[in-house]
This record gives sequence, structure tokens and C-alpha cells, in this order.
Amino acid sequence: MTAQTIRPRRLRSVVGVLVVLAATLSGCTAGAYSETTVPTPSATESAPSAAPGPAPAPVECADPLASYAPDGAAGPGTIPAGSTMAQIRERGRLVVGVSADSLLLGARNPISGRLEGFDIDMARLVAQAIFGDPERLELRVITAAQRIPSLQDGTVDLVVRNMTITCSRWQDIAFSAEYYRSGQKVLVPLGSDATSLDDLAGQRVCAPAGSTTLTKLEEFEGVEAVAASTHTDCLVRFQRGEVDAITGDDTVLAGLAAQDPYAKVVGEAFTDEPYGIGVNAGAVDLVRFVNAVLDQAKSDGTWAASYERWLAEALGPAPAPPASVYGR
Repeated sequence: MTAQTIRPRRLRSVVGVLVVLAATLSGCTAGAYSETTVPTPSATESAPSAAPGPAPAPVECADPLASYAPDGAAGPGTIPAGSTMAQIRERGRLVVGVSADSLLLGARNPISGRLEGFDIDMARLVAQAIFGDPERLELRVITAAQRIPSLQDGTVDLVVRNMTITCSRWQDIAFSAEYYRSGQKVLVPLGSDATSLDDLAGQRVCAPAGSTTLTKLEEFEGVEAVAASTHTDCLVRFQRGEVDAITGDDTVLAGLAAQDPYAKVVGEAFTDEPYGIGVNAGAVDLVRFVNAVLDQAKSDGTWAASYERWLAEALGPAPAPPASVYGR
């Protein structure tokens, strides 16, 4: 093997190291905005989430996209005394579980050090509606596997981390109305002829543990499913040659491809992945409030502006926002 053939692999390894460093660093900035990483016992003890109310009686899940309809407009002047939103406001900040390594959705800006992306914008909208200030926000970095437990134990108020709405998840938590529609695709080496999972028979394909992506991958015959903690972990394994491909939502894979010039996203989406904001099952009032925030953003152009800022270059012009479905 010549030095010319070795160099790209070494460059890819360097990129992988930089990605991991960017994803694992965390810190606090001035003002109410802050960031922590879960699990950290001291952080969990210092800023407990608002106590959730009792979970509602189980509801038949004929349509997983059906959420709780808003009671009215959402804003600082519309918050009832004793509500979950009032408890959050009394605490002084909204605590949201997010990703730090999903470029375009939730990732650390290497210049400012702050987390940013489409999902982060959605979290800021809710903080704005509760406090009149989008900076009254604590972002807690969690893995895909921590999303549901973090809501159930009150570590966070919301999870905005490219989370697919499913009937099985409705058994454990509640969801907002859909705020984005993604689809599962495949990331492969630049020189690969593969265009789908069907072309990867016998090969190792990576996806994060605790994700619907991994569940669907494990159901697919012919490929070897490899679980990792995050998509960034998958990318590092891909760059090291430990896996042959990565599968995930097109939004996430677009961010990975932007970090690795030797990778590409291929094929048509072979699943529908409707994203919802996760909420503790007992905080139905907070779900209704969040839905009012999302409906306003979808109707006044705020949603489209965020899409254009973060996703348009990788995924094309902004589509119509996903329609909110209610009925629980």
C-alpha cells in the first residue's frame, strides 16, 4: 500500500478525533443560558425539573401523531398559576435534553462554543413563550438512549433531540405534535456503489443504541447491525474502518457527511420519521402549551426561517411545515 492510499484514512481518523472532542466539550456562558451533560449527579441535584403530575389514563394509539390540542395562545401572559409552566418559570429556566453531535440539529459551534441547530431553535421558542426570553434555557446533553429516562425521572422538562413519535413511546412519555418529518437513509464511503441497505448484505451497519433506527436495522435481514452510543460514535467507527456504513435520519446523516469528505448519503428514504418534542406523560398542560408554540411558529414563518438557516443547503428548500394532528 502506498503513502497516497494511506493518507485519506489518516485524515479521516483526524476528523473523527476532532468530532469527538467537539461533541464532548461542555460549558456555561454568561446569563441564563447554560449547558450540562447527563449523567452528572451534581448537575441533576442542582437543577431538578418541575415535578410532573400524575400520568393520564392509557389512551388507544390509533394514530401516534395525535397529540393534545392547545388550550389557546402560548406566551408569558397566558401561564396559569400552579401549572407546569408556572413551576418552570419559578425555577428560572427551561431544562431541555438535546444532542451535541447532530450537526444542523443540535451541535456545538466551534467558534462560540454554544449548541445550535434546528432542534435548539425549537427549544428556544418554548423558552421564549414561557419567559419572554429565549436565553432562559439550560441545555442538557443526552444520548438517544437517555431521552425517555430523562423525561420519566424529571431530569429534563423537554427532549428536543430528533425523536421519532411512535405508539410504543407513547406508553412511556407524551409527545408534542410533529415538528419535522425525516426519513431513514444510508451513509457509505464516497466510492461505494451501494444505494440502499439491500446493497450492503453481509456488511456492518452502525446506528445509535436506543433509537428507532437501530430497531429497524436489527429487523433488516442480511446486514450486521452494530450499536453505538451516538451517531458521532458511528462516524468514528466508520472512519476507522470498523463499520462499513451508517444508517439514520437524513437530517443526521447530512450532518455527518458534512464532517467527512470521504462519505456520502445515498438512496431514497425508506422510512417516515416524524419528530416530536418529548414531555413527561403527566405534564399534559406543558404538551398543550408546546403545541401552541409550534402552531404559531408554523403559521408565522418562524419554522420556515429556522429550516432555511439550518437544513435548506443540505436537504433543499423548506417544505410546508408538518400539519399538527390532535385528538387525545
